[in-house]
Amino acid sequence: MTDALTRVSVPTLDEKLGHKWKVLDDGFVRPIDYLGSDASIVQAARVSYGAGTKSVHEDAGLVRYLMRHGHTTPFEMCEIKLHVRAPMDTWRQWIRHRTASVNEYSTRYSVAIDSQATTRPTDWRAQIRSSRQGSSGTLSLQTGAHLTAREKLLHNLAREIYEERLGADVAREQARKDLPLSTYTEAYWKIDLHNLFHFLALRMDSHAQLEIRAYAEIVGREIVARWCPIAWRAFCDYRLDALQLTSLEVRLISALTAGNSKEAETLALGFGWLQHQDEKLRPNRERTEAEQKIRRLGLVPPW
Repeated sequence: MTDALTRVSVPTLDEKLGHKWKVLDDGFVRPIDYLGSDASIVQAARVSYGAGTKSVHEDAGLVRYLMRHGHTTPFEMCEIKLHVRAPMDTWRQWIRHRTASVNEYSTRYSVAIDSQATTRPTDWRAQIRSSRQGSSGTLSLQTGAHLTAREKLLHNLAREIYEERLGADVAREQARKDLPLSTYTEAYWKIDLHNLFHFLALRMDSHAQLEIRAYAEIVGREIVARWCPIAWRAFCDYRLDALQLTSLEVRLISALTAGNSKEAETLALGFGWLQHQDEKLRPNRERTEAEQKIRRLGLVPPW
C-alpha cells in the first residue's frame, strides 16, 4: 500500500489564481495553475544529492545554495501556467523563449481581438544613438500628439478593412494579414521555474524593451514572489540584482581598489578598451559595460 499524497498548496498564490494584473493599456497576466513550491525544490534536491545535503539544515539555506551554485534541476520541479494578453510585437519577443509550452489565440479560427496597444503623446521614445536597439528619452509633446493621432487613424483603418474582408466572406486566415503588430493576442504559457528565472533575468533587465519589461515585472514581483518566495529572494540576490564580473574586470577593479589607477589604465589599454593618448576615445561596448559595473561599486573608471 502506498503512502497517500496531498497536492502542494501555496495559499498566498491560491488566493490570486485567476486574478488579472493589468499591464499596458489593455493587457494582463493572470496565474491559472501551478505545480510545486519552495518545498518541492528542497525535496528534489535531497533526493538527488542524498547525504550531501545533510549539512544544510534549513530549507531556505539549501534553496539559496542551489541558486548560488547553479544547480538548476531542482527548480525544474516547479511549473506555472499563466494566461497572458499582450500586443503581438511584445508577444513576438516573449515567444522567443522556447522552453515553455504555449497555446495562443488563433486568428485563423477566430476573429482577431478588437484591441490595439496605444501610445500616449508623452510616451513616444527616441532611438538611442549608441546602439541599434533600445531607446533613450522621449519625443516632444507636440510630436507625440501628432504620432498618437496618426496611430489612432492607422488602427481604425486597419480594423475597418479587416472587418470589411470578413463581411465579404474572406477567409479569416487571409483577412488578418494586414492587422498591425499592436493588435492584442492571448495565450496560455506554461513553464518551469528554472526557465522562468532565465526569462525574468533577461526581461526584467533595464536594457529590455519597456513593454515586455512591464509584463516581466508583474510575473516576477507579483506572481513568483507569492508562489516560491524563498527561491524568488535567492534569484534576486544572486542573479537579478547581482553583479557578474569578467576576469578582465576583476583585474582592473583590483588595481582600482588598491589605489593604482595608472595600472588600471594600462590594463584597459591592453584589453583594447582604450586608445593611445593621441587618439580619440572610440566607442567600445565592453568598456561601457565595465564602466557601469565600476561605478556601481562606487569606483571611478581610469579613463
